[in-house]
Amino acid sequence: MSKVVASGLVSELAHALDGPFHLLLPDAFTANLTALRDALADADVDGFVYYAKKANKAAVFVERAAAGGAGVDVASAAELREALGHGVRGEHLMVTGPAKDPVLLRLAVTHGATIAVEALDELDQVISLALAGRERPARVMLRVLPDAQPHSRFGMSESELTTALKRCLEAGDAIRMEGFSFHLSGYALQPRADLAARLVEQCRKARGMGLEEADRVSIGGGLPVSYTDADSWHAFLGTQRPAHYHAEKAFRVGDFYPYHSPVAGPDALRALLATRPEGSASTLAEVIREAGIELLLEPGRALLDQAGATVFRIQGVKDRDGYQLLTVDGTSLSLSEQWFNSEYLPDPQLIPHRRGSTAGVFPASVGAATCLESDMLTWRKIAFPQPPRVGDLLLYPNTAGYQMDSNESPFHDLPLPPKVVIDRVDQVRPRWRFDRHFS
Repeated sequence: MSKVVASGLVSELAHALDGPFHLLLPDAFTANLTALRDALADADVDGFVYYAKKANKAAVFVERAAAGGAGVDVASAAELREALGHGVRGEHLMVTGPAKDPVLLRLAVTHGATIAVEALDELDQVISLALAGRERPARVMLRVLPDAQPHSRFGMSESELTTALKRCLEAGDAIRMEGFSFHLSGYALQPRADLAARLVEQCRKARGMGLEEADRVSIGGGLPVSYTDADSWHAFLGTQRPAHYHAEKAFRVGDFYPYHSPVAGPDALRALLATRPEGSASTLAEVIREAGIELLLEPGRALLDQAGATVFRIQGVKDRDGYQLLTVDGTSLSLSEQWFNSEYLPDPQLIPHRRGSTAGVFPASVGAATCLESDMLTWRKIAFPQPPRVGDLLLYPNTAGYQMDSNESPFHDLPLPPKVVIDRVDQVRPRWRFDRHFS
């Protein structure tokens, strides 16, 4: 974000838009997509990347996925229409989510999207749609209930998978069963490698049954993003206590997103592919190659790393006991981490509207514009390098992945912050435009 901030464009946009707004940096998305593909190529693994659209509603990232020949992971009819409308080919769509709406299933079958089937009754619906249409087979993958998450509401058990495979066979040419998918919570590599290798074997078995096109395994998302360095992260975890927060709020360490990861993004993918599944002498990459499997990824956060930021203006400053309490012109609904009983840990950058002569350490917490005590953007007492003042801007970095719009709401009839796309950041005068999200 430094080049954008140095250009003065953020201050100019704040003046023009007269309210909070989101900055989108699509070049970062494209760079992340390229890096993930490079990781697959370096491991000599045939793979395909789907952008998990739920991570951000902006159209520009879908447009970049389409332009780069990537796919999009959608979970509603509206998301599917958005993806098609912004250039994604139907066969490059992955449809996920629980108990899918019949309209979504009908659109998915019509446009040749791959459907990650969650349950037997959902599979029956897809088969019925395919038999009724007959223009093309319905493309499905069977989502597996992981042993490590036996109480998950997603995926099918072993016995359900056995029944599902039989029904796919019985459906004949109406169904094209392409493989298996899963998603694991957390970021541990070994469980992912173990389950992926197990599903490679499931593909072999399915092909042996006559489902010859079962040659794809989707590992979902779960590639971490590292927002800060190791020393800062561990120092925070080791020293944080209620006195460091407004109103002495207490957080459980385990509720924080792991804002530092030793391996992140494409490096995490490389590490996963180099992991040896339990009981195997081969790496996961070798297991995949030997079986002729295409590895599918559905990342959201990892594709959006450094691809956006959120800007608020300070409209009130109160002195408290040893710190200041700032109020900005937006709400914490536009910084979603707070609504998971957590805290968004990258520090906001203070952009003064005029130069100040005072320098030092000036702690402040950041509250939002609604009448709720809980509406805080930052409970922590941030150490700002100069006193924050009314009219200054706060730029929260790296908010594109799940932060800026997952929970947005026009509470108090406040308008949603607009999304501003920044093109050609590397030039002296970056260009900007509003995002083309249909809704």
